[in-house]
Amino acid sequence: MPGLYKDEGIVLKTIKLGEADRIVTIFTRQNGKVRAVAKGVRKTKSRFGGRLEPFTRVQLLIYRGRNLDTITGADILDPFKPARSSYERLASAAALTEMVEKITPDRERAFDVYALLLAGLDSLGRDDVNTVVPAFCVKLLSLSGYHPQLQSCAGCGGHALSGFSPALGGAVCETCWHEDPDALRISTDSLELLGRLLAGDFGVAAGLNESNELTMVLKRYAEYHLERPLRSLEPSALR
Repeated sequence: MPGLYKDEGIVLKTIKLGEADRIVTIFTRQNGKVRAVAKGVRKTKSRFGGRLEPFTRVQLLIYRGRNLDTITGADILDPFKPARSSYERLASAAALTEMVEKITPDRERAFDVYALLLAGLDSLGRDDVNTVVPAFCVKLLSLSGYHPQLQSCAGCGGHALSGFSPALGGAVCETCWHEDPDALRISTDSLELLGRLLAGDFGVAAGLNESNELTMVLKRYAEYHLERPLRSLEPSALR
């Protein structure tokens, strides 16, 4: 059937449309980020039921439209129940999906990002939840073309690092830190941990005490390049 396609995806967010519909933003395996209408999903007897809730991995049947697609079928593949087991884990899942929603273009396939989101949501139910968000953020930024310079100063190439500059794209020395009014102070230990999170698997830095500091640095770095706020990364949202 022309315009009809199958794909699997992870629901990033939903917004109400009219009296009974929703616009669902899904990051799909083959078609990237897709925005589609789920008709009648808010009705009590909707055939979709709770299949299109955020952080749910679903198998989809979608009709491609001019502006918005239309979801004609949805079956749950993985509800990621462990990621919903506490407010902290749920808030962290929201941070992961907001990052993907804000940083990825529409309809551009990125299987590496899809695989990272799957791994991140799975990790929320298995690993130290405090490490998942900063690990996911730095990995996603790297995959999206914003790989941070962490081994030497992004401004002059020096090695006595004491800060992070979103504008320069990474760690900076004391001199470059003073020259950039928007640079952030961050310890050498935190920079080393950020490098471990970038290079290692989820859970590599269990018991991370610097998670809030790293998350705020990455939030500022992402917002500088995206020119959009990331509300789910606020400290109050992640508590």
